[in-house]
Amino acid sequence: MSDRAKSFFWYELMTNDLEAAEAFYTSVVGWTAEPFDAPGAPPYLVVKAGDRGVGGLMAFPEEIRDSGLPPAWMGYIEADDVDAVTASVKASGGSVHREPADIPDVGRFSVVADPQGAVFMLLHGNGPELPPAPMDAPSHIGWRELYADDWESALEFYSGQFGWTGDEAIDMGEMGTYQLFAVNGEQNGGMMNRPPQMPVPCWQFYFNVPAIDAAARRVTDGGGTVIFGPEEVPGGQWVVNCIDPQGAFFGLVAPVR
Repeated sequence: MSDRAKSFFWYELMTNDLEAAEAFYTSVVGWTAEPFDAPGAPPYLVVKAGDRGVGGLMAFPEEIRDSGLPPAWMGYIEADDVDAVTASVKASGGSVHREPADIPDVGRFSVVADPQGAVFMLLHGNGPELPPAPMDAPSHIGWRELYADDWESALEFYSGQFGWTGDEAIDMGEMGTYQLFAVNGEQNGGMMNRPPQMPVPCWQFYFNVPAIDAAARRVTDGGGTVIFGPEEVPGGQWVVNCIDPQGAFFGLVAPVR
């Protein structure tokens, strides 16, 4: 592992209705969308905040379209050597859902899960390395949140694999501890033991919006559902947890009202 810790840097929605997802998220988050054509690949839209890509929207590949897998947002963690990190994840108790493979004109990737089952992806891109977007950059990802079976062992795993460090721990009473983590000295997200309504360990990503109430209305006006919030969180920000019209979970975060 290099001296610089690695974190999520690309986010991808796999959905069963690409056109509807594009209309929903460009309205709610304020992204623009551009097609990315790769030989033999399903249709893919790159969503952008200004002139910088944030992530992608894609339709389920044909081989998993009828599998019953629900639409979901996934995150890619940067890896200098995808094969080596994939092997390290497996050796540390994680699992490999897709072995390392090349994406033409993009880079090398794999699909893995931590020892508790939360899925994420690894990617080494072919293009020039960009500095991380600021946490408060408009329409970028403003927070990353892991719902775990045991957040303490999850933090140990991600610290060992990617160099993350524990930060402030927040006592949430009956809900337990909310443990913040940092990447290269900057708060990057949080971990907690999953509540009963969360069926499996997973990652959730929060998109920055300028005003939480207006964004929540755009969610419901677009056919989505707000399942939690608006709620003020430590630091004065406001969040909502949502489900898009096709069933994918996501969050929104905004500055002080």
